[in-house]
Amino acid sequence: MSEGADRLADVTGHIAEAARAAGRSPSDVTLVAVSKTHGPERVRELLDAGHRVFGENRVQEAEGKFPDLKAAFPDLELHLIGPLQTNKARDAVALFDVIQSVDRERLAAALVKEMDKLGRRPACYIQVNTGEEPQKAGILPKDIDAFVALCRDQYKLPVVGLMCIPPVDEEPALHFALLGKMAARNGLAKLSMGMSADYETAVRLGATHVRVGSALFGSRPPPENHA
Repeated sequence: MSEGADRLADVTGHIAEAARAAGRSPSDVTLVAVSKTHGPERVRELLDAGHRVFGENRVQEAEGKFPDLKAAFPDLELHLIGPLQTNKARDAVALFDVIQSVDRERLAAALVKEMDKLGRRPACYIQVNTGEEPQKAGILPKDIDAFVALCRDQYKLPVVGLMCIPPVDEEPALHFALLGKMAARNGLAKLSMGMSADYETAVRLGATHVRVGSALFGSRPPPENHA
């Protein structure tokens, strides 16, 4: 087995343990392998090991990495988990199967416009700023019900769930529980929450999708020095 396959087996094992501890089936939790800054050869390791769901933070990086991989593995599912500029909405709709970072009305409108043009309707998650951090994207908890209704009723956006990134210095379980309550209140079945440091906690609190990068791929490569 490759190192990537070993890491994959380790992470999926921990997900299964956490799910069973919560009285859930491991099959109810999808592992999104976050491959940002890692090359296609590292993604290929996990594909060869049978994994098919991946996440990227940036449209441009994904465009340079995934078209060939998707051609080789037609069942590959690609999630956009990072912030999306409205001028990249068309590119995102064309490439991604799921967009997890819908965080403002202008973006919702741009996405629907491009979905109608391209005839593709990637599933969407609304990003919630559960910690109400001023530097972080996402809908504030007090506004989430109205925003879900706006996306569904006015824009007909295919909203399937909620996503959050808790503050680094706070107990993530509190934020995961809050996200679960908001999703249930709005009839949304999917919860994208939990990363390498806290995905087991997220699974115990109902995550249907966990976004794991470093536990699968190791530390990110250092940025290139262009000096």
